[in-house]
Amino acid sequence: MRIRQAVAIGLLALTPALTGCLVHTHTVLKTRLPAVVLNASLDHLLNQVDERYGSVQSMTSSVQMYACTGGAIEGEVKCLNFNGFIIVGKPEEINVILKVPILGSDALDMVSDGKTFKMWMPPRDCAILGSDAASTTQTGMYSLRPAVILDSLLIHGLEPDQDVAMTQDSRTLPDPKTRKDVIVEPDYDIEFLSLPQGHVARSLRVIHIGRSTLLPYQQDIYNSDGKVATKAVYSNYQKFGDISFPTRIEIQRPLDELSLTITISKATFNQKLDEDQFNLDIPATTAHITNMDDPASDSIKDPCAVHAPQSTH
Repeated sequence: MRIRQAVAIGLLALTPALTGCLVHTHTVLKTRLPAVVLNASLDHLLNQVDERYGSVQSMTSSVQMYACTGGAIEGEVKCLNFNGFIIVGKPEEINVILKVPILGSDALDMVSDGKTFKMWMPPRDCAILGSDAASTTQTGMYSLRPAVILDSLLIHGLEPDQDVAMTQDSRTLPDPKTRKDVIVEPDYDIEFLSLPQGHVARSLRVIHIGRSTLLPYQQDIYNSDGKVATKAVYSNYQKFGDISFPTRIEIQRPLDELSLTITISKATFNQKLDEDQFNLDIPATTAHITNMDDPASDSIKDPCAVHAPQSTH
């Protein structure tokens, strides 16, 4: 017994020394909750999504678009900055017009009715057209379809042939007061799923809603293989009459190595649009018109480059 007591006393005596040697302390960012954290049921959030979508029948916006193509697969990234316009009409009509920097002439005019699209690029004297679904062989700007922008701008609600589930998580934001610490904002994540086939349901979309405002801050859209095809991030919400709308939308297409950052400088909602707003008449003098639904053209990554004149030098 005396030996055991002596060992125990010896170990206790060593504790301060061991603690000093083995315990290391370092600072971490301080976190705090937002000043307001709102609660909502799934039904309430779904109703809000439906109301926001239904409140927009048309939109005419002046935008700045920062477009980047490339990445690890290409080994480089190329970015261009455009001013232009995005005009939206329900249910699935959209017209995107981008201007050549400094000159102000049209760089790109693209329209879609939700099923087919046309894209005309005057500087390259080239046009492409086809269905709104891009082939997996097309990357960069040639994988861009108007529906990608439309689905990112206007978030759809629950469809009759879908199931839905909700989970809760959080995101971290820089603290605007200290600029050193972070805010941990709880969120609601609404997942839209296909109807089960047997025991299997497929993820279609996830809307991430911040609980300080109950507004969406991100939407993930999945392809048929369960990979993220489009990620849209929303910020800088502003009021346009009764409509609260994000003025900065970052669209990432990781599989296509394409990203678009759309900054809205001016927007008007629910005004009557011209009847021919979504008609694009490609000039008869256009040198090269490619139908991307043609199997012979579908595998071409850059149809305009294929037809570009070759240098003789």
